Amino acid sequence: MFGRRRGIQTAGNSSPQTSATLTLPPTAKLLSCRVLDTVHQPVRQATFEVTDPIGRRIVSGETDPYGGFTAAVPEGEYRLTVTAEGYAPFHGATLVGGGAQEGTAEIVLDPVEPPLLPRPGHWEIDPAHSAIAFSARHIGLARIHGRFNTFAGAVRIAERMEESSMHVIIDAASIDTGLRMRDDHLRSADFLDAARHPTVEFYSERFIHRSGARWTVAGALTLHGVSRSVTLDTEYLGVGTGMEGEPRAAARATTELHREDFTLNWQSMLAQGIAAIGSSVEVRLDVQTLHKA
Repeated sequence: MFGRRRGIQTAGNSSPQTSATLTLPPTAKLLSCRVLDTVHQPVRQATFEVTDPIGRRIVSGETDPYGGFTAAVPEGEYRLTVTAEGYAPFHGATLVGGGAQEGTAEIVLDPVEPPLLPRPGHWEIDPAHSAIAFSARHIGLARIHGRFNTFAGAVRIAERMEESSMHVIIDAASIDTGLRMRDDHLRSADFLDAARHPTVEFYSERFIHRSGARWTVAGALTLHGVSRSVTLDTEYLGVGTGMEGEPRAAARATTELHREDFTLNWQSMLAQGIAAIGSSVEVRLDVQTLHKA
């Protein structure tokens, strides 16, 4: 049985479960739950994770359009964690099989208030407390991680947050992956061609509220002399006060770029036909801004 939430039960079906495409082992049990909000509406795409008593992950995924999920697991004790944007996380223990009552559990998530938005006005990115990082697959195995060390930017917060704008300028030559020879190659005409295109720029005039603290910042990224539409999946972290009493606001964002979209077409293939560097690049931004009077 789960913790404090009411109506929390688990399935303990001991008979084999069959479908058109899947046959479960005779020893499999079903853990079936439905995630709801406080007015009993389903919470779609909530993330769930089932772990054993020592913290090893057994199964994970997202709830379906009806807020439900079902997992086949061996009989035993488990921990369940459910998280969803705009709601407080749920953590509970459950017993599957072994006399546990059958049925579909109901987990009710409590809403949380989104963080206070920054006040309207001009905000500047604080490079000392911000980072622009990236990663790309290397020879189909581990990822190369890097960052840009020099950048500047500003955010104009409008009376309506959705009408705000953002402009970021990055020094292309400041790319840093921790290996000088590789960084020199990335600065060369094979990749960024920093001599001809010294800056990478992002400009946005579209702040789209999704839910809770989640926003989409849509704009244009100019890289290697080519401009493409890019959206930043953004989590707004709230406002605070710095050591000297200055107002600060923070956010983190992610996006995925494809090198070929910006004519970064250099490629080297290994003997097995595996690309030396993958096509997609994951970009992560952790940003603090300072309010300017």
